[in-house]
Amino acid sequence: MAAALKCLLTLGRWCPGLGVAPQARALAALVPGVTQVDNKSGFLQKRPHRQHPGILKLPHVRLPQALANGAQLLLLGSAGPTMENQVQTLTSYLWSRHLPVEPEELQRRARHLEKKFLENPDLSQTEEKLRGAVLHALRKTTYHWQELSYTEGLSLVYMAARLDGGFAAVSRAFHEIRARNPAFQPQTLMDFGSGTGSVTWAAHSIWGQSLREYMCVDRSAAMLVLAEKLLKGGSESGEPYIPGVFFRQFLPVSPKVQFDVVVSAFSLSELPSKADRTEVVQTLWRKTGHFLVLVENGTKAGHSLLMDARDLVLKGKEKSPLDPRPGFVFAPCPHELPCPQLTNLACSFSQAYHPIPFSWNKKPKEEKFSMVILARGSPEEANRWPRITQPVLKRPRHVHCHLCCSDGHMQHAVITARRHGRDLYRCARVSSWGDLLPVLTPSAFPPSTAQDPSES
Repeated sequence: MAAALKCLLTLGRWCPGLGVAPQARALAALVPGVTQVDNKSGFLQKRPHRQHPGILKLPHVRLPQALANGAQLLLLGSAGPTMENQVQTLTSYLWSRHLPVEPEELQRRARHLEKKFLENPDLSQTEEKLRGAVLHALRKTTYHWQELSYTEGLSLVYMAARLDGGFAAVSRAFHEIRARNPAFQPQTLMDFGSGTGSVTWAAHSIWGQSLREYMCVDRSAAMLVLAEKLLKGGSESGEPYIPGVFFRQFLPVSPKVQFDVVVSAFSLSELPSKADRTEVVQTLWRKTGHFLVLVENGTKAGHSLLMDARDLVLKGKEKSPLDPRPGFVFAPCPHELPCPQLTNLACSFSQAYHPIPFSWNKKPKEEKFSMVILARGSPEEANRWPRITQPVLKRPRHVHCHLCCSDGHMQHAVITARRHGRDLYRCARVSSWGDLLPVLTPSAFPPSTAQDPSES
């Protein structure tokens, strides 16, 4: 173990049979102690490697039995024979949805098309015909974003489609806070775009002993009614399973009102413009006492939206007179620098879960999501271990880890027991996509050029 505390994590050179990329640069890293201060106390502190302090992925998440029973009762009483098809249609639509095109971008495209038409000598048109041609071309090439109006029927379909997956994603985000900051015991929570109330149930599962107030905000009255029914076991009467839950259609106006945890799960993508998202994110941050948790679909659109929100908070000059503390990224980024994956792949994670048991919903599923957890305070309070951003590739006697590091670069590390020590190798081998790898990387080290063997 002492050797692991002194070893350097390097990217290996080509070795026949191991599949390690040739000409790979070294990734220098030092294995710290759990506290990142006292390296002499032992890296694992007598824990097995499979429980190293960077392990964050949850096993298969299951809905609380009271919530699953309430959802089944509501669907059995209201669902028609086409419910399965409606669920599949809504799921596909939500997953493939893009962000709305901004008015400025539409104007830019219109000017480009107009110029293109005018440069064509074969298209001598009047101004009216030219305008019609531009509009026709825009309709064919522009994504038509539509706002969803959640009626009673659509709310029920949304519950069947997204209750369990949304619960799994938010549970994973809350678990990260609890695992890395076990002393944090929130008393108040606000959920913007609360929908079916899955955030409330997930928060209660994590911090039920300390939370005393849950504020659920959703502009859809039908969604609020449905969430309240779920709290009461699927009926309109009876005592709620979780006490202290309040429902409203608008955000609290008073600037003095703050909540320990503020959440927006799959809701920012429902806003019609960047200006609306900016206003909402600024309001949510002002309402945040400790943690702001943002979750969206694990797509490029969802990731891009979250990075905009992240940058807005980090670069925002607006300081609340009631809480002047700055913000920093608690997860998943180990830095406050620009996202190195923004122009390539979406930074997303996966959480396994057991779905609500219906005839079409029996096998375990995976929820792919993107998240950003922002916290008030100083970045020095955060853990800066590299984040594993892709599935770990386990090969004979070596492991491939794709890491987002504290210097703002992506690194492809190839870890072996011989080169890096048994402890670090075994920790990497039992780690998963989304975990933290307990090593420190120097910020001055250049990014890696190593290639994944699966890509060659």
